[in-house]
Amino acid sequence: MLTSRTFLKRTRSGAVMKVVREHYLRDDISCGAAACRLCGSSGQEDGQAPQSLLEAQPSGAASSLCPDPHYLLLDANLLLHQIDIVEDPVIRNVIILQTVLQEVRKRSAPVYKRIKDVIANPEKHFYSFTNEHHKETYIEQEQGENSNDRNDRAIRLAVKWYNEHLKQVQTEEKMQVVLLTNDRRNKEKALEEGITAYTCEEYIKSLIANPELVDRLASLNDEENEIESGRIIFSEHLPLSKLQHGIKSGLYLQGTFRANRDNYLEATVWVHGDGDEREIIIQGLRNLNRAVHEDVVAVELLPKDAWVAPSSVVLLDEEGQNEDDGEKEEGENSARRHLFTPADRRIPRIRIETRQASVLEGQRIIVAIDGWPRNSRYPNGHFVKNLGAAGDKETETEVLLLEHDVPHQPFSQAVLSFLPKMPWSITDQDMKLREDLRHLCVCSVDPPGCTDIDDALHCRDLENGNLEVGVHIADVSHFIRPGNALDQESAKRGTTVYLCEKRIDMVPELLSSNLCSLRSNVDRLAFSCIWEMDHNANILKTRFTKSAINSKASLTYAEAQMRIDSSSMNDDITASLRRLNKLAKILKTRRRNNGALTLSSPEVRFHMDSETHDPIDLQTKELKETNSMVEEFMLLANISVAQKIYDEFSEHALLRKHPAPPPSNYDILVKAAKSKANFVIIVSPPLGLEIKTDSAKNLADSLDNAESPSFPYLNTLLRILATRCMMQAVYFCSGMDNDFHHYGLASPIYTHFTSPIRRYADIIVHRLLAVAIRADSTYPDLTDKHKLADLCKNLNYRHKMAQYAQRSSVAFHTQLFFKSKGVVNEEAYILFVRKNAIVVLIPKYGLEGTVFFEEKDKPKPTLLYNDEIPSLTVEGTTFRTFDKVKVKIMLDASNVQHQKIRMALTEPKVLSSSEPTQVTKLSSNNEPDQKKKKLGE
Repeated sequence: MLTSRTFLKRTRSGAVMKVVREHYLRDDISCGAAACRLCGSSGQEDGQAPQSLLEAQPSGAASSLCPDPHYLLLDANLLLHQIDIVEDPVIRNVIILQTVLQEVRKRSAPVYKRIKDVIANPEKHFYSFTNEHHKETYIEQEQGENSNDRNDRAIRLAVKWYNEHLKQVQTEEKMQVVLLTNDRRNKEKALEEGITAYTCEEYIKSLIANPELVDRLASLNDEENEIESGRIIFSEHLPLSKLQHGIKSGLYLQGTFRANRDNYLEATVWVHGDGDEREIIIQGLRNLNRAVHEDVVAVELLPKDAWVAPSSVVLLDEEGQNEDDGEKEEGENSARRHLFTPADRRIPRIRIETRQASVLEGQRIIVAIDGWPRNSRYPNGHFVKNLGAAGDKETETEVLLLEHDVPHQPFSQAVLSFLPKMPWSITDQDMKLREDLRHLCVCSVDPPGCTDIDDALHCRDLENGNLEVGVHIADVSHFIRPGNALDQESAKRGTTVYLCEKRIDMVPELLSSNLCSLRSNVDRLAFSCIWEMDHNANILKTRFTKSAINSKASLTYAEAQMRIDSSSMNDDITASLRRLNKLAKILKTRRRNNGALTLSSPEVRFHMDSETHDPIDLQTKELKETNSMVEEFMLLANISVAQKIYDEFSEHALLRKHPAPPPSNYDILVKAAKSKANFVIIVSPPLGLEIKTDSAKNLADSLDNAESPSFPYLNTLLRILATRCMMQAVYFCSGMDNDFHHYGLASPIYTHFTSPIRRYADIIVHRLLAVAIRADSTYPDLTDKHKLADLCKNLNYRHKMAQYAQRSSVAFHTQLFFKSKGVVNEEAYILFVRKNAIVVLIPKYGLEGTVFFEEKDKPKPTLLYNDEIPSLTVEGTTFRTFDKVKVKIMLDASNVQHQKIRMALTEPKVLSSSEPTQVTKLSSNNEPDQKKKKLGE
């Protein structure tokens, strides 16, 4: 059956065009009920994968409102706001209309993906009914009727059709369809039309055996959830139309809200677009106006005379404070209301209602924010999921992966289906466009325990007296073809995430630790970058080729170093390593002479107990010459490949740049260096601590010259501080930018080619290079610069989140280490001076922490802060950047939800910081009284 709609449309040129839209209606679309024989329910539409069917005897939760067997039909608003309820295993046998799916897709892409995943889950028995193409359920929009009312009418018609249709199905018990809607008008009209309809809250509260589901209901109406304090804290948010007009006129600026980890009353808004990139500081609870970290917000600038500098105060929203801030609660709800304290300090605490407080105490839980009333200091939310006991390693790992949005679910069968069948071997077809390099003396050098070996090297003498140097990279793109499920999943994950005891792979283990890993004594496919060099590391020729290799040794950095240093070893592998090491030193010197920076960041290594897997020792990582050797050739390969793909694809090359920091970023480094030069007595000649920051070359030279025989760790501290001044390196598409320079490497062009097992960017670069050397064919997305730019945006986000997750894993294992160590006294150096605290670094453990000089319920010491030096004088004792101090380190476990490393000053003695109250209570079982229990992550 065909319906059509005709209307006239005026074109830009002024002509009138007649438009006819045809809409096909069918009578053979299945209802999806397994018991139905009338429409031959197969759950499969033409050309589509089969859907799971609604059960013949629904086995969902028993409801006191609907004791008879029933299916549920949900409207769009309910799906959008109660998706956590819908995903619960208890909710089964649900009809999702095409009308509803289209509305959800238009309004929220994340919710649409979640509901599609639920529909695809056969255990849930969700059925997607194409009501817009069924001749009995399709309706035209009436004159004067808006689209929302038309959709509500279509939903009610579908419910009535289902109920009439199911009457004809012969089952032992009467079957009905129940409409769940949170739209008051839609529910009223449904009841008037004889449809059984309930709100989501009414239905969930009626479930006899599942009272815990009530906790997962989203609080939709802020007004109902506002505490009657009669006091407005925040100003009203402006309507969207007014915001859009203000942004267009320049009255308001749009940007991304970034909360401050160290000061909950301060944030920045990063404004970007149309060449305007800047950060705007927002201070004060009222000015923050209920924004949450990573929100897209609109801001109005204050008059210039009201502008302020960023605060130097460390101010955390601690639990011990009066968290209610004047809010009072009474009645039965007060017993069920609790404050949830997020793992991420940048997220405000969230008020939730739960009847499971006694069960959830001491657990890590997931909470969703529903709204934030104007007269409440905290947003309202609802409980979503219990992850497990706080402090448990598996639970804490799950928390940090969720907190940093790291995709870590097992690879689906759809993804795994694209893996090669085992046993696998290199075929003649594989070798058609490859060089056979299996005869070369290739070896890999990696950290101990590495199973995902991306790269291998070789170096041999040529007959003409020159050297041939090869970097061989795992050919992951051979196994991951563009556009399939494996490729899509790898692109979504973006990077492998390395935690202290766990690795979250970007690609399935069969590839990461087996077929793509360049293990020794097995044939592997590679992508090779081969140079002809003279003995001074000057490149004479460069070529790229797909290849087959057979690594002769998989070495650790220590094993490779031992071979190089040993006078008794002179085999081919050792000779190759010595040549590579000699060339690497020349390359490194040349890079540094060109202005490349050598920065520092303390990295730690844990030694684990073989049985309990708890950390028993914590040390900073020691780098050997072989670390630098491998790094130099990886950098050289990345630069060579970057130039090649840019030459071939000037508009579509995926490159990596490192922007030069703005001059203001260096203020803390320059001030710290001057402070040290002025206040430390240095043996003659005086220490030249002038840090020049006008170019990378001058900065590198300044750091090289900043040496002190009496203070050998000073140079490392300066490099650590210089690292903090740097901008983030990012991926970008060459056709969307004109600044390619990599500041840290002092290279005009750069990319990532050498780690395709763990970085998706490298896979794209491999594909570009393969097309450039005619070893593979191109595909549309590879030469679409807008899609490439979107991909880069995701890769940059995933890379940043992976770094944060790794740091969180180190922090958690550091807590485990000090939990068993008790109180430890160690030397430390001051990295930053704040108005009320100092931030110190403990070199032995690579550990950073804050020492506070103010305590609650204690007399405040006299603090004098000097921003110019910078320095902080506490009761006559002055602290400056890089000063050496001694601190006491211990784990504060007084709050099981927020265990943390605390540091107290032991030398020099300052009374207010030496024995903080919160630390001396560690051994006490008497926790301070709290007005309200707080639920953790």
